[in-house]
Amino acid sequence: MLAGVLLWAWRDVRSRRERTTWERPLAVVLVLVREGPVGDGAVAAFRARVSALEERLTEERRRYLPGAMHPFWFTFVGPVDVEVSPPTTSGDGFVAAAEHAWAMWRWTARVDRRAHLDSRAYDSRIYVAARPPASEEREMVEGESEEGGRLGVVEVELDDSMADFALFVATHELFHTLGATDKYDASGQTLIPDGLAEPDRVPRLPQAFAEVMARNRPVEPGVEVPPESLDELSVGPATAREVGWIR
Repeated sequence: MLAGVLLWAWRDVRSRRERTTWERPLAVVLVLVREGPVGDGAVAAFRARVSALEERLTEERRRYLPGAMHPFWFTFVGPVDVEVSPPTTSGDGFVAAAEHAWAMWRWTARVDRRAHLDSRAYDSRIYVAARPPASEEREMVEGESEEGGRLGVVEVELDDSMADFALFVATHELFHTLGATDKYDASGQTLIPDGLAEPDRVPRLPQAFAEVMARNRPVEPGVEVPPESLDELSVGPATAREVGWIR
């Protein structure tokens, strides 16, 4: 039994590392999980922008390697209706982490069953848990993922104006699964220069794009704005190096 577990673990680690050789496009599923009465218009807007995300990431990949193949093939699944929100971390330490991992596995397994989704068919799975906006203020988006793993979760208050921003955060979590690290500090401010899409830009600010592993687009010292469109999404050199787009 131990030998079998070790063999499975070795194959899984090798498979995860193989993703960042970029010898083939990675199969990624975006699962829209509906918590409550999220409107059909919001679902349709999200679904419609998945192809734009795929195209944008291809453009970014080809900045580093002209003529490169598509880095990702995205599959959209959903909406999947659930009654339970994704689990949240209950504390620090190994035990809390193990309990959270187990709870997350149970939650995603429930979603997969309802969606008739074979998780083994994908290199990475990103679950977007959507609920209706609580107010007219800017809607909330946050996420978590396994760094170097296969699973990411985004929680969003989704309406038809939030599709691009929700997909930006989903891409942030996707890149975490490929080994990319956050490019912002404890206060949420972009790290300079690693969190810049164009660190060699002259003048450096304002930046024209938002780096995928940062939260916002810096426009002047101490001032940042969230991305409004997938057209602003960019993969900076530091992130490109982490995921194997450049050596």
